[in-house]
Amino acid sequence: QVQLVESGGGLVQAGGSLRLSCAASGGTFSAWSVGWFRQAPGKEREFVAAISRAGVITNYANSVKGRFTISRDNAKNAVWLQMNSLKPEDTAVYSCASRSDWNTVTMSRSFAYTYWGQGTQVTVSS
Repeated sequence: QVQLVESGGGLVQAGGSLRLSCAASGGTFSAWSVGWFRQAPGKEREFVAAISRAGVITNYANSVKGRFTISRDNAKNAVWLQMNSLKPEDTAVYSCASRSDWNTVTMSRSFAYTYWGQGTQVTVSS
């Protein structure tokens, strides 16, 4: 059983930065692709970024491209989401999720992920 725990959320002013962490336990972390998703109040969950098992391939939602960077260290069983130039519309609960494959078609689809963390709140004030 894979367990994922997010941390690093908080309150930040627009234009600021936050670094989210996703710590994994259980299973072989290097065998899992990892994605970040977010959900704002009253809105559907949306894809933010994903990283392949070896960290070679990454993909981003258009809304965060150029501002957010996803990375991982398999030796530390961790994935990070560096968020720069934050905007009020980035306010949401951010969750990491893992899956046992990498599929460019479904990597942005939440249904394709097996394990989920509990989420961490990010609030960006204007």
